[in-house]
This record gives sequence, structure tokens and C-alpha cells, in this order.
Amino acid sequence: MTLKQKVCQYYLQFLNDKMSMLSQVLADLKEAGANETKRSAGDKHETALAMLQIEQANKREQLAQLVTQKNILEKINPELVSSIVTMGSLIKTNRGYLYMSVALGKAEVDGLLFRALSPHSPLGQQLMGLKVGDTAIINNTIYIIMALE
Repeated sequence: MTLKQKVCQYYLQFLNDKMSMLSQVLADLKEAGANETKRSAGDKHETALAMLQIEQANKREQLAQLVTQKNILEKINPELVSSIVTMGSLIKTNRGYLYMSVALGKAEVDGLLFRALSPHSPLGQQLMGLKVGDTAIINNTIYIIMALE
């Protein structure tokens, strides 16, 4: 398995884990809401029920965002290698490894640190289309592309 495949697999597992956790939280909130409706009526009861409904809506929205991110990641073929930075590129720079995919933050794979970033982010926009040896400057920080996978 290539390093790029391992990184892609790591982030897919990361999203699956977050989705499972959010699904469990939603199930717990649903159960809490069902228990709340069994209680007596009153202002306190209605406030608690409204707060639960708001929390459920927030968690459903977070889950929908994770599903969207997972769908984007699943469309990336980690076996493809390009001579320019494209969606799915694993970029080795003078400042570390970057994975052009979706904004999922930092990860450690095989003892190396990676940062998954979106092509829509300021740095992602700067890097798209560049090749080995090119540079991108963002916030006075220089990124030199040393290798692409």
C-alpha cells in the first residue's frame, strides 16, 4: 500500500469514526427527547424539549457535512499520480506533507505528519495546478513543492 493510499484510508476511517460518534449522540438525544415528553408539562419541560430539538438539528447538520466530506474523499482515486497538484494529490513541501482533499486537519501516518486541506482554502487555491519545484506563498510563508504522489 502506498503512502498516499494509507493517508486516504486514514482520513476515511477518521470520518467514519466521527459519523459513528455523531449517530450515537443523535440516538441518545432522541431517547432523551422521548423521555422528556413523558414528563409533566410546563415551562421547564418545554424549554428542555426545545433545547433537545435544537441540539438534534445541530448534530444532524454536522452529520450531513461529514457525509458530504466522505463522498468527496471516496471519489478520489489514491492510485492516480499527476505531474501537477490536483484533487487527491499528496504534496511533499518544505513545510511538510499536504493532502489535497477536504479540510480535515492534521494526522500522523507512518510516523509522518500530514495536513488534509481543501482546494478551496487559500493555500489550496495557491497550490492547485503547480508542479514539483514551484512555490506558493501564503501569509508570508513559502511552500516549495518537493514531490507529488
